[in-house]
Amino acid sequence: MKGIILAGGKGTRLYPITKTLTKSLLPIYNKPMIFYPLSTLMLAGIRDILIISTPEDISKFEKLLGDGSNYGINLSYKAQPKPEGIAQAFILGEKFIGSDDVCLILGDNIFYGKTLPQTLLKTKEYIENSDNSLIFGYRVKDPERYGVIEFNEKNKVISIEEKPKKPKSNYAAVGLYFYKNDVINISKNIKPSNRGELEITDVNLEYLKQNRLNANIFDTVFWLDTGTYDALVEASNFVKTVEDREGKRLSCIEEIAYKYNYINDSQLKKLIDSYNNPYGYYLKKFLK
Repeated sequence: MKGIILAGGKGTRLYPITKTLTKSLLPIYNKPMIFYPLSTLMLAGIRDILIISTPEDISKFEKLLGDGSNYGINLSYKAQPKPEGIAQAFILGEKFIGSDDVCLILGDNIFYGKTLPQTLLKTKEYIENSDNSLIFGYRVKDPERYGVIEFNEKNKVISIEEKPKKPKSNYAAVGLYFYKNDVINISKNIKPSNRGELEITDVNLEYLKQNRLNANIFDTVFWLDTGTYDALVEASNFVKTVEDREGKRLSCIEEIAYKYNYINDSQLKKLIDSYNNPYGYYLKKFLK
């Protein structure tokens, strides 16, 4: 399975702080925002990852992460000339995806929970061994801001609506999607919405029409959206609180790479030597 991080867009809702720095490179407490979605894909056992961003920002991600070899993964990069919808990621990433299934995560989505790694690995296995695709729902107080998933009494998806005025449930579709390879052709065949974008909701509706869409509810996993000034502060405060209380780092890609055997002791030591600060001191305890 391949992974895609969509970290494009102009981030206009966060102007002026995103006028010179793309949103996914903003700090969330002690690490760049991009570390959080990247860590989610790594926890799912996905090591071939494409980062899609704006033409002016793509080089910044390359400077930060390189080719991924420091973390035992393979990173590729693709510029998105202009933001034309989430589903455009599959068209831009067609050659990268090849004949594999794919997991897409939005570059501003943060997930945390002790059951998260197991859930991700099981989902990846499920997709690879079935003909279905899978999305995740999360209960929110303001569903009209999101794509809304409606379930029946057997927890089966029966409808999805994009930012409805009268939501049929309180479950928002989060920015994490596991799809079969035919998502490429589905994305090519959907029509742009009234705002001129290829909507991910239309992709999901096509899978629903084919009776090939499942949805799981995140009830033991936290989902943080970072689309507003307040949400950025709340996300940083959340990460700091958890790290202070539990004594571990959230979404630490170096730790994940080491624990998943993507890198060895000498590779971890090289990373540690580049961090002469508490972040590096934390990593030292994992060396044998």
